[in-house]
Amino acid sequence: MKGGVGDAVGGRRAAAEAVRAGQAQELLVARGARGSQGLRAVLEAARAAGVPVREVDRTELDRMAPDPQGVVAVVSTTSPAALGERELAEFPFSDDAVVVVLDGIMDPQNLGAAARSAEAAGAAVLVSRVHRAAGVTPAAIRASAGALLHLPHARVANIPRAIQRLQDAGFFVVGLADEAEHDVYAEPCPAGRVAVVVGSEGEGLARLTRERCDALVRLPMRGRVGSLNASASLAAALYAYVLPSRTG
Repeated sequence: MKGGVGDAVGGRRAAAEAVRAGQAQELLVARGARGSQGLRAVLEAARAAGVPVREVDRTELDRMAPDPQGVVAVVSTTSPAALGERELAEFPFSDDAVVVVLDGIMDPQNLGAAARSAEAAGAAVLVSRVHRAAGVTPAAIRASAGALLHLPHARVANIPRAIQRLQDAGFFVVGLADEAEHDVYAEPCPAGRVAVVVGSEGEGLARLTRERCDALVRLPMRGRVGSLNASASLAAALYAYVLPSRTG
């Protein structure tokens, strides 16, 4: 939703990250809001960054963002400038870089949750589609706890072609697929640069994306529920499969 001259990012954690990422133009705080630890942290971040703070009626914040928790950051843009395929090919990846590729994630909440897991796991870049996929909206930023304001994000028209660019840059590309023969515990994740590809909420990986991957793995499902959503699957794969190969 729009607020003032920019987009409104509500919620204490997301607002604080908007300030720390240098994206906040102004911080709006509910008049008479109690000085909770979370709110104090946002105000301290704004003070350190020189971001102006203005008190407004709580009803105004409620109109700008859902459940704003007493604070809204007005940002000039909802995300840092997105990378394209050219920038992705030229990105200065480290020798053990991790990239997360989202193939058609439609739900902004899932996009945000996936970005939060990717950033927490130290991913270098998030890759997603330009068309038929969730965009970086205030709702997605809030779901990411502000991670989308920090994590470099490549928006591409063609996921298989982007995977090819990553492979040309030395990445081993692993797709998460329920039909994979091996689960994440069957063999360790390769060392070096690794990209993890997660498919859409309903259909999983597209056929051409699946065929472009170097390997497919699945998560073992031992309960009665047959699957996890995309962001939960990504988090499990990053922490159970990818990161152990980097902590040795």
